[in-house]
Amino acid sequence: ENKILVAQHPLLVVANRTATLVCNYTYNGTGKEFRASLHKGTNSAVEVCFISWNTTKISSNSNKEFNCQGIHDKDRVIFNLWNMSASQTDIYFCKIEAMYPPPYVYNEKSNGTVIHVKVFFVLFLKETPIQTPEPQSSMPLWIMVAVAGVLAFYSMLITMVFINYWQKSKKNMYHQSDYMNMTPRHPPHQKNKGYPSYAPTRDYTAYRS
Repeated sequence: ENKILVAQHPLLVVANRTATLVCNYTYNGTGKEFRASLHKGTNSAVEVCFISWNTTKISSNSNKEFNCQGIHDKDRVIFNLWNMSASQTDIYFCKIEAMYPPPYVYNEKSNGTVIHVKVFFVLFLKETPIQTPEPQSSMPLWIMVAVAGVLAFYSMLITMVFINYWQKSKKNMYHQSDYMNMTPRHPPHQKNKGYPSYAPTRDYTAYRS
């Protein structure tokens, strides 16, 4: 009796979005042309990809929603899947068929393999120092320099005017002190005769005649 038996690993965890599912099978018939396919879902509704071979030719095809390739190696079929997404996490079944010569034989449904796809979001940072933007002034630099120069010029001008005004005021004070000192002075040889300092000096020559 022609019979095909299939064995699969029960669980396959995918961390890098790439899975390799191995379908080991045994066949005791005389078939020369075979077809192996991978199916997704509990009812095997979606055929992911397939591979067919005989003694001289091998062909394969994949569902457009998957990236899958089958490889036949003696008594096993290897299905490689890549760029898998988390939504493709499901149970997958291998199906092996003896197509020619008759009778047509295929394996009974196996326990399948649960493929669990884990997707990690990794942020790659360039190895370059982070440059913090320098705060930009609201005024261009040349305007700031011009304003500073004008302020310095006016400050120096005001200082010179103030110094000039102060020197003129000082000279006026000296002249006023010379003209306002009108207090009469007594003769230098009559200091001890008791005349007050403000009394006018008498002219004694008027009495000699």
